[in-house]
Amino acid sequence: MGSKTFLNFLPTNFRHEKSFFIQKNLIDFEKLSNLSDLDINKIQRQSPLCTLNNLKKIRAIAIFKKELEISPPESYLLLHCGIGSIKSLSLSTPYELERKIGRLERSLGVKTETDITFSLLKKWIKRANQIHNSI
Repeated sequence: MGSKTFLNFLPTNFRHEKSFFIQKNLIDFEKLSNLSDLDINKIQRQSPLCTLNNLKKIRAIAIFKKELEISPPESYLLLHCGIGSIKSLSLSTPYELERKIGRLERSLGVKTETDITFSLLKKWIKRANQIHNSI
């Protein structure tokens, strides 16, 4: 199932959230991207092991996937670089993102497995600008 792989990419520290979403049959990134803050707070009350931070990250990853067609690993990378919304991506520059990704890779001591080029960053920012300006 294609939508199930969306949750499967998540690291083990998301196990409680992943388990909750699977139990509630919320495995489609479309549904996850439409979660409101109220929904997220309700989930946290229903399942206290789910953290607010992780739930918001999952929603952000789903929004990036749905709106910008960015893969979950690429979205997760953006989150680690401090880009948590389409608005914050639209306000970024490709140079700034490239620098943040490089800094993250150096601090972790690993090269990311994603093939992110300068032109791809420009494309993401352009799409984010279009979406942000249409709101």
